[in-house]
Amino acid sequence: MVSITRAADLLEVGANGGGWVAPLGTTSPGDPAIQPLAPWAPLGAISDDGLVQGFEEDSQSFTPWGYTAPIRTTITSSLRTFGLTAWEVGRDTVQSLQYRVPVADLAPTAGLTTFAETASPTPDRRAFWFVVLDGDTFQRGFYVPEGEITERSDVTHKQDEIAGFEWTITAYPDSAGNTVYHFDRVPETAEYTGS
Repeated sequence: MVSITRAADLLEVGANGGGWVAPLGTTSPGDPAIQPLAPWAPLGAISDDGLVQGFEEDSQSFTPWGYTAPIRTTITSSLRTFGLTAWEVGRDTVQSLQYRVPVADLAPTAGLTTFAETASPTPDRRAFWFVVLDGDTFQRGFYVPEGEITERSDVTHKQDEIAGFEWTITAYPDSAGNTVYHFDRVPETAEYTGS
């Protein structure tokens, strides 16, 4: 009979996590168990929907005459995204991302912050760092060296709902041709030692 190996420590529940942003070119914090330091700035509270890691790929199949199954498939598009809703809409870092305004432009004068949205937005690429935590069982980090918010949802302001900025962040290739760097810390168990 076949012996099925199972290891509960290898399951991930995204029980907690966070996100940070830094200027383009900022290096990765490198370890999901270590608090990122400046110039990394926190995104603050993220909605209980957590972080959505997106995979969007298109392919082209080639089926020769006389066959019903392809003999080759080529990936024609491979896109990685991250989706989240930032709840701390009063945080400078979050407003800076939502409105494509430098953080320095959000400094209040006599207690009042003012800025204008342009009719001709320019690209606003930054570095992003996301961490997913499951206590001491699982710690996962995603470093996006060149990311940009490519989708923003409507913002609802009402009495029985928290306002939030819902974003889709697209990962673009860096100078090495990579879009996302992964950092995982998983404890070794009797059932699994990393191979």
